[in-house]
Amino acid sequence: MSTPQPGRLPASVYRRRRVVVGLAALAVIAIIVLLLIPRGGDEPTTPDPTTPSGSGTPSAESTEPADAAACDPADITLTPVTDKSEYQEGEFPMISMTIVNSGTEACSFDVGTDAQLYSIVSGSDPIWNSRDCQSESAPQEMVLEPGVETNTTPFEWGRVRSGTDNCGDDRPLVTAEGATYRLSVALGQAKSEEDVPFLLY
Repeated sequence: MSTPQPGRLPASVYRRRRVVVGLAALAVIAIIVLLLIPRGGDEPTTPDPTTPSGSGTPSAESTEPADAAACDPADITLTPVTDKSEYQEGEFPMISMTIVNSGTEACSFDVGTDAQLYSIVSGSDPIWNSRDCQSESAPQEMVLEPGVETNTTPFEWGRVRSGTDNCGDDRPLVTAEGATYRLSVALGQAKSEEDVPFLLY
């Protein structure tokens, strides 16, 4: 067994120090990466825009347009959805919509992000809509069975206003302190008959 030279620590000590330094460097890199990843919230998500209730992904029967006729927009019932009715400071609403074919026959309809529209108002003041700052969109034809509810993928609204010339990352947050906001939705020519209110604190 070798004897450490006077004034030098054992080699195992230096190895442990190198491991500790390496782990610290990896932790710093991980923190920087997390800070640089932008938080979404100004547009619907593009992949898998819809998921039928009770299943993880659209079934082959429900997503293939096949021989189904086009849906009459008047037969498409839309309901705006928020994950909560009140949001405390620092909480961001997750919004989505449910889609139901209220007709008597299966039909094909574009339920993709190119057709989805989410609008938020406060009183008569238009606050935000998903088209203003949407950078990418994609169509998705789906066969909608009568009476079967389909849910779009929820996404975060960042509590900011929008406009075709107002899509920067430095937009100020909207008024909170118990203010009421209302979400409505549309899918092509189909529109929700009612909106859903929620409060911001």
